[in-house]
Amino acid sequence: MISVEGLTVEFGGTTLFKDISFVINNKDRIALMGKNGAGKSTLLKIIAGVRTANRGKVSIDENSVIGYLPQHLITENTRTVFEEALQAFSFLFETERRIEEINVQLTERTDYESDSYTELIEELSSLSEQLYSNETVNYNEEVERSLFGLGFTRADFDRKTSEFSGGWRMRIELAKILLKSPDLILLDEPTNHLDIESIQWLENFLINSAKAVIVISHDRAFVDNITTRTVEITMGRIYDYKVNYSTYLTLRQERRDQQIAAYENQKKMISDNVDFIERFKGTYSKATQVQCRVRMLEKLDILTVDEEDRSALNLRFPQSPRSGNFPVICNGVSKSYDSVPVFNNAMMTLERGDKVAFVGRNGEGKSTLVKCIMNQIDFDGELQMGHNVKIGYFAQNQASALDDNKSIFQTIDDIAVGDIRTKIRDILGAFMFNKESSDKLVKVLSGGERTRLAMIKLLLEPVNLLILDEPTNHLDLKTKGVLKEALMNFDGTLVLVSHDRDFLDGLVTKVYEFGNKRVTEHLDGIYGFLEKKKMLNLREIERK
Repeated sequence: MISVEGLTVEFGGTTLFKDISFVINNKDRIALMGKNGAGKSTLLKIIAGVRTANRGKVSIDENSVIGYLPQHLITENTRTVFEEALQAFSFLFETERRIEEINVQLTERTDYESDSYTELIEELSSLSEQLYSNETVNYNEEVERSLFGLGFTRADFDRKTSEFSGGWRMRIELAKILLKSPDLILLDEPTNHLDIESIQWLENFLINSAKAVIVISHDRAFVDNITTRTVEITMGRIYDYKVNYSTYLTLRQERRDQQIAAYENQKKMISDNVDFIERFKGTYSKATQVQCRVRMLEKLDILTVDEEDRSALNLRFPQSPRSGNFPVICNGVSKSYDSVPVFNNAMMTLERGDKVAFVGRNGEGKSTLVKCIMNQIDFDGELQMGHNVKIGYFAQNQASALDDNKSIFQTIDDIAVGDIRTKIRDILGAFMFNKESSDKLVKVLSGGERTRLAMIKLLLEPVNLLILDEPTNHLDLKTKGVLKEALMNFDGTLVLVSHDRDFLDGLVTKVYEFGNKRVTEHLDGIYGFLEKKKMLNLREIERK
C-alpha cells in the first residue's frame, strides 16, 4: 500500500492542487484524469520521487519498487536494444557478481571464527535469499517476450538504441519497466507511440501481470479496458471514483448537476437573506434577526461548480469542393527501400465519401502509402488520383511548416472565413489554447502545441480528401471528441492512420491492414476488424 497524504503544489503564485490525499492499494488500476494543466503529470512525478511537493508526503514501503514512464523521454547510449532491455535485471546481475565475489573470499580465507568472516556468511545468505526469491529465471526469454510484444523484431535486438526514434526508445524504456515487475507502474501517455497490436499486448500485461497501475492517457478504449478506478484532479482538489472511465463520466455529470443545484439554492438563500438584512437593518424589533443573518453569511462557505465540459463545441469543416467518384485508385502499387519491400501489389479503391483507416504494426508501410498518394516518393505500379481532388494532409511534421513569427490567433484568423471567424476563440479553447496563450508567437510553442495548431489550421481549409496521420497523439479526450464529431460530419473522403480504437469506432467503415508486405482490405469498422483478427490469431495458434 502507498499513501498520498496532504500534497500541496504551488508555483508562480498559483496553487496547482491543495491537501490532496488518497491510498494506492495492490491490484488498483487507476486512471488519473483532469484537463491539461490540472497537475496530473506533476502528481505522477511526485509519487515517482522525481520531484517534491511544497507540503505533504508520499509514504512508500522501503522494499517497494516503482516503475515510472514519463511522457517525454530521450535516452542516448551505445547499448543494443537487447542489452538495454537487460538492464532491467542489473540489480540481479550485481547480486550475482557480489555472491561470486564472496564465495571467492570464503574459499581463500581461513579466519573462520572472526566477526568479518561471520558477516560475509550472513551477507551471502541474505543475497542468496534475494536472488532465489526472484521469480524471473530466464532473463533472455523474459526480455524477448516483452520486446516482441512491444513491436520489435528479432533483427532489431542487435541494433544500437541510438538508431531508433524517440518513440521506439520509449518502448525500450517501457520494456525495462515491465521487466522489473514493480509494485506500482506509473504511465504518462504510454500509447502515443504504440500501434494497435502493441497497445493490446500492453493491456493484457497490465490486466493480468501488473501489481498496481496509475495511468494518464487520452486513449479512452485503453483506459476503459485496464482501469477499475478513476481519480480526477480538478480545481486543485481530487475526486476518487471506484469505477472505470465511462462510468465515471456519468457519475461526474451527476455530481456537477448536484453542484449546480446546490449552488443555485445557496445563491437564492444568500439573496433572500441580503434582502431581509437591507429591509430590516434599521428596525429595532428585527435587530437580533438581522445580526444573526449577518453572522451566518460571514461564516458561510461559498459553494463552487466544477469546470465546464467544453466538448459540446460544434466544429464543422467548410463545404468540400466536389471531387470525382473515385478520389484514389491503387492498382498493384509496390514500394521497396534498398531492394527490401515495404509492401507489394497494394490494391485499393476509395469512393467519394469513404472514411477508411490504415492500421497495422509500425514500420509496415501505412505512412509510406500515404506518401505515395501524396506523390512525395517514387513507387512501382499504378496510382490514379480522381478529378478535382484537393488534399488536406496532416502529419506530426506538418507543425514545422507554420510561420514562427505569427501569433496563434493570427495563424487561424488568416485562413478563417465566414461565420467561423466569430468562433476562433472557442475553437482555440477546444484545442487547449486559452485566451492568454492565443497571443503567443508560434516560435515559442512546444511540439505538442504546434501540432494542435497545425490541426486547427487544416480543419478550416476547404478540401475533399483529408489524410490524417496519427492526429490524436497530442489531444485530450474532450478535444478528440470535438475532432471526431467534425470528421463524422465531413462530406469529403477521409483516410486515417491511427492506433486509437475509440477514435476510429463509428468513424470509419473500412479498414486497410498493413502487414507481411501486404495491404489487406476489411469491410468492417475497427472493432469488427479487431474481432476478426482475434479469431484469425486463435486459429493460427491452433494450427501451430
